[in-house]
Amino acid sequence: MTTVCIVGDEDCEVRFELLSRETAREALTTYEFASPWENTLAVETVSLGAAVSLCNDLNWYLVRFAKRVLVREPSISEEEWLSRKLAAAVRDDEIPPEETDRFLAVYGVADGRLVEPMYVARRDGEVPEYDLREVEETVVVRVAEAEFGG
Repeated sequence: MTTVCIVGDEDCEVRFELLSRETAREALTTYEFASPWENTLAVETVSLGAAVSLCNDLNWYLVRFAKRVLVREPSISEEEWLSRKLAAAVRDDEIPPEETDRFLAVYGVADGRLVEPMYVARRDGEVPEYDLREVEETVVVRVAEAEFGG
C-alpha cells in the first residue's frame, strides 16, 4: 500500500479543511484516515499511480491548505518518503525508482509536528544527521533535484 500524507499549513487544520469541502470529502470517502504527525491527514492507496491521482484530484485544496504532500511507496523505501513532485516523476517514468535517493529533505519532529527541513545529499549511502535543533526523531523525504534546497 502506498501512503499519502498531507501536511497542513500552520494557519489551518488540514483535516477539517479537507473534510468540510464536499468535493474533497468525496475524493477521500473510501479511505481510512491516520495522522502520523500533528496537523496531517494520511491515507493508504493501492499504488503509486493511485496516490498521485488522488493528489491531482485534491490539488485545488492542497494548494490552499497544505504545506506539503508526502508519499511513501514501499517498493522504493519502507521508511523514507517521496515528495509529491518526485512521486509523480517516478510514476511518469521520468526518474527511475533506484535514482530517487540522492537529494533529501530531512525534517525534524518536535512536539508531534514536522519542523523545518534540512536539505542534504546522501553521502556514501548515509543520511547526514539533522542538526537544526533538538528533535525527537527525523523524517527523511526524497526530493526531486529541482526541489533540492527548498
